[in-house]
Amino acid sequence: MAPIDPHSFTDSTHPLTTHISLTSYFDFPSSTISSATLLSFSTPYTGSLTLDTRSLSVSSVLDPLSLSPLPFSLSPTDPILGQSLNISISKQTHQILILSKTSPSSSALQWLSPTQTFNKNHPFLYTHCQPIHARSIFPCQDTPVARVKYTAKLNIPRELSAVMAARHVERRDPIPSEAQGVCEDSVWCGDDRVVEEFVMEQPIPPYLFAFAIGELGFREVGPRTRVYAEAVPEVLDAAATEFAGTEEIVMVGERLFGPYEWERFDLLVLPPSFPLGGMENPRLVFLTPTVIKGDASGSQVVAHELAHGWTGNLITNKNNEHFWLNEGFTTYAERRIVEAVQGEDIASLNIGIGWMGLVKDMERFKDNMEFTKLKTSQAGVDPDDVYSVVPYEKGFQFLQRIERQIGRPAFDDFLKKYIGTFKFQSIDTDMFLNFLKANVPGIENEIDFKLWTEGTGIPPDAMEPVSNLYSKIVSLANEFKLGRIPREDEVADWKGQEWELYLENLPKSVEASQVRALDALYHLSESKNYEVKVAFLQLAISARCRDYYGVVERTLKEVGRILYLRPLYTALVQGDRKEEDRAFARRVFSEACDSYHPIAQAVVEATLAKNV
Repeated sequence: MAPIDPHSFTDSTHPLTTHISLTSYFDFPSSTISSATLLSFSTPYTGSLTLDTRSLSVSSVLDPLSLSPLPFSLSPTDPILGQSLNISISKQTHQILILSKTSPSSSALQWLSPTQTFNKNHPFLYTHCQPIHARSIFPCQDTPVARVKYTAKLNIPRELSAVMAARHVERRDPIPSEAQGVCEDSVWCGDDRVVEEFVMEQPIPPYLFAFAIGELGFREVGPRTRVYAEAVPEVLDAAATEFAGTEEIVMVGERLFGPYEWERFDLLVLPPSFPLGGMENPRLVFLTPTVIKGDASGSQVVAHELAHGWTGNLITNKNNEHFWLNEGFTTYAERRIVEAVQGEDIASLNIGIGWMGLVKDMERFKDNMEFTKLKTSQAGVDPDDVYSVVPYEKGFQFLQRIERQIGRPAFDDFLKKYIGTFKFQSIDTDMFLNFLKANVPGIENEIDFKLWTEGTGIPPDAMEPVSNLYSKIVSLANEFKLGRIPREDEVADWKGQEWELYLENLPKSVEASQVRALDALYHLSESKNYEVKVAFLQLAISARCRDYYGVVERTLKEVGRILYLRPLYTALVQGDRKEEDRAFARRVFSEACDSYHPIAQAVVEATLAKNV
């Protein structure tokens, strides 16, 4: 066996899947999905075939033409990879059909009860498949190397609707005999059921497979953008207002990076348990409701997910060891869009906040510097455990270093050529570097590629941002060490990012009285901007200012975004924290964990296990 990805059982000697036809029945009472998955391969094949699964029960594997069974077995469970599905194909074929059923604990799925939704009337379900969770929905070659087109027929309760990161074909009544064995025809065609049909006509990596099912509504905000959310007028209206400028962002992206290849750029605002800020699913970006801040600053998250339409979705890292090719490029592209739309000062604030995050994660990985590299070794490593801002921010710094070397106009030309050359492909770091050297002769003599991609830490030619606004904020943060809180006239124009940068630059050891004084003046603990609120609460925890532990508890119970959960739980349990703080963290998690996505649950469990 010759694996092509440290996080997949896929064998390099086996043909790759090129198309998936999925037929699924959603049973909300049991929190399970029964599916028939028809896999089509690049070439006819005979022999053994290995697929990825996790927490799936597989009832049969069939030749789709004869419906004759194919021998199969499931390996023992690997804690990171799941189970390999090993199939024996004795007669040459280019398709196989697999019948399977998900587990209620599927790592890609979060089933929300009616009480966990805004309207409290109907359940809600959504997916998150990055980096290696598509295998917990259906058997597949769960590696970005295996780019697939797909069709999907989703049989759901009639009172609900479905959206998917694909083109919607139709909503219709179920048809007898189309169930393909996932359930009886009488169940498939029940009066209370409806089929939503979708098609993805461009090849995507499996981690971009995504859908959501619930009581959904939408608002039109542009010629190619709808905002979807639960059918609550105030939620939809707030989202529509926040993202009203989306078309301008798309047009700027096209001007910088070439045509947007995905036709639609719709947005789905998910319930608060969504574990990320955003997920760049093609045609339908998933967003946390915490990006709706009332001042349109949430559009910066949208700019990042849009930028993935070129870097990440169009060109994809071959596996997670080269994740910076997705996120470093996208962070660079996001900041170019932000600079064009909102100006250089705001872009510099973004870079400054990113720089602070990079410095913080260098400290986080001080005992395992492998994960401060851009090109990492991840065999035997759960990619969710080592997720950090390093591929984003160090990757951004590397690309900015190249831009400084050759000049922005030349780098812009290079980027467009890079995107045009590798679109709809999955590549690795060496492929990028070879392309760069071929198109910018001699660049390897000016920049130490080995240091940047394989070296640990922050290279000496990385640059902290420089701007008047950035310098002013950092200067005010330094004065806090001397006991001076900024005057109201000095912060009158500040929005969330300015406050976030200020708080990130404050000393980590402060007096409780200073924390109270800062909050008394500016009410940061009450901020609707969660980046600001969480940064302030970390400061309060570090000062052992227990006045704010009630706010900490409410925050940990009302949102499920890992960006907020990890630092707050870590602040409560790391280092020389008192046992009462650790007990507080354990109690809050025990009460809140059922509302977290499975991926977020695992992150918090790992944080507590490491420090408690």
